[in-house]
Amino acid sequence: METASVPTLPVLAEVPPPQLAAWRAFLEAHALTVETLTRELREAEDLPLTWYDVLVQLHEVPEGRLRMQELADAVLLSKSGVTRLVDRMERAGLVERARCTDDRRGTFAALTPAGRQRLKQAAPTHLKGIAEHFAALFDDQEAAVLERLLLRIVEANRPQR
Repeated sequence: METASVPTLPVLAEVPPPQLAAWRAFLEAHALTVETLTRELREAEDLPLTWYDVLVQLHEVPEGRLRMQELADAVLLSKSGVTRLVDRMERAGLVERARCTDDRRGTFAALTPAGRQRLKQAAPTHLKGIAEHFAALFDDQEAAVLERLLLRIVEANRPQR
């Protein structure tokens, strides 16, 4: 009786085994951590992680508003994806659209007082999750190395505008 052999993938010289292993670990770590943070935020605060991200991005800019394309870039969504997301958040009263006064075609997504309050309420849950599921797993020196490596990847892959 012959045993079925498992087909093997070609070994590419362009992706040495240590880098391929790092890639796979990165994907798994990202997926599992985001899944955990998403679940915790949803269960504790009934807030999707994507909504939390939008609230943070708007909170961190001085006027509490961003052009739709800037927001899409910040939360890593397409412009149409962020438009649909802002539609839902606007219906929930967390953000509002505002016309750009110097460009009539431009639209801002702006944080509402309710959105600011919702962020303030949800932040402790999310930050506790980051502390437990990410930050507690390495010391300051390891965190600095990880940040440098990840920023190198970000810069190498950031779209040129």
